[in-house]
Amino acid sequence: MGNSYFQFKRFRVEQDKCAMKVCTDSCVFGAYVEAEDTRRVLDIGAGTGLLSLMVAQRTGAKIDAVEINPEAQQQARDNFERSPWAERLTLHPMPLQEFAPQNQQPYDLILSNPPFFLSSLRSPDAARNTARHSGELFFEDITAFTSQHLRPEGKLCLLLPPPEAALFQKKAQLQGLHLAETLEVYTYHGGKCIRHIQTYTFSPTATPTVKSFYIREADKVTYTPAFAALLNDYYLIF
Repeated sequence: MGNSYFQFKRFRVEQDKCAMKVCTDSCVFGAYVEAEDTRRVLDIGAGTGLLSLMVAQRTGAKIDAVEINPEAQQQARDNFERSPWAERLTLHPMPLQEFAPQNQQPYDLILSNPPFFLSSLRSPDAARNTARHSGELFFEDITAFTSQHLRPEGKLCLLLPPPEAALFQKKAQLQGLHLAETLEVYTYHGGKCIRHIQTYTFSPTATPTVKSFYIREADKVTYTPAFAALLNDYYLIF
């Protein structure tokens, strides 16, 4: 997406300073995650602030956002300040590892679209991957933070490609977090699954729920009714 901004119905996301632009799967994630009854939310790896803004639009929650990249920090801060919910949005310009010992808030919802590195892009050299890729280590940071700062009845929600989602599930189990639901997101009917939206809780689930969600019809052009309904409150085209 080449635009320097993305205009939603009730807010605008400037994105010229961020490497990660507004994308469809992130919008699906932001609209899908159950946040209506939350009082305190944490967005890990906020980027432009998209997820925080989407949750702020439909809740009265106070939202903390953690971001490590200087350019993204400024972009998110500006997007927050220009939104109708500025008083409920707080940016913490630091890594999660630094934020963790400072935080005194328990969260009802923790959400993240974390950095990940597709297996197909990895080097066959394990040592090279360890030096250059931080995805797996960051997964451990997220699960460790969640185990300490999520309310007993709270939820952790993530957006990841299928291989990384499977890896994250293993990391989460080590911290007593259990997969409750997976939403498989497909580009179109008959297309490939591009992302998993995972929901974790502290309560064990014998058989996690698995649902499918299609962005477009089989013609690869027309949005599905499910997508239109989910994004109706956000996208200008609906």
